[in-house]
Amino acid sequence: MELVEFENASALDIALADKVAKLLAADIEAKGAASLVVSGGRTPMAFFHILSQQPLDWSKVSISLADERWVDADHADSNEKLVRENLLINEAHNGHFIGLKNSSFSAVAGEAEAERALAAIGQFTVLILGMGDDGHTASLFPDAAALPLGLDTSSGRTCIGVTPTAAPHERISMTLPRLLDSQQIIIHISGAGKKQVLDQAQSPGDVEVLPIRAILNQQQAPVAIYWAK
Repeated sequence: MELVEFENASALDIALADKVAKLLAADIEAKGAASLVVSGGRTPMAFFHILSQQPLDWSKVSISLADERWVDADHADSNEKLVRENLLINEAHNGHFIGLKNSSFSAVAGEAEAERALAAIGQFTVLILGMGDDGHTASLFPDAAALPLGLDTSSGRTCIGVTPTAAPHERISMTLPRLLDSQQIIIHISGAGKKQVLDQAQSPGDVEVLPIRAILNQQQAPVAIYWAK
């Protein structure tokens, strides 16, 4: 596992955009297509803007989300809205977006349709994950009833509905085995508080207490941590 430290978020965003663009370009050249899975929240917004300006053949890049709130795409809390307004612009305006939210009445009811949509992508070129102060990543929240299923690497599942106990909105989340089906995983965090949680997660302990441990303590996919002080 690689830890890359930056003095500020701006330096991180520039370096991360360059790293991701190079990985996507390499897959486009080698395979004719590439894929990028991102996370929502405020942290990646500036990174999205910088990445959107990279001169790639974005028409060959599939873009999706590690998780999504079960709200309409025009809702203020929608991750899809965030991506469309901050990443699918500039050079990246013709990237192929695959959303997790669908017309089903609930996230659980929408699992099968979301799984079918993601099946078209195959292995992800790059997965960008955030991490909450409680150690959750994607929408794999501690204490959520669906967490054991989300962490089960033999479940055969790629998406699950999740009802967080301490966060608004029902969610749909990629499962651990689907997240790990990535050529490169990058954890994007900033601030001393997040670093403290990360350090705690790197020590032995219960994965269900700090679900980010499931990403850190595995040998299937390489992980890099991009952290700004």
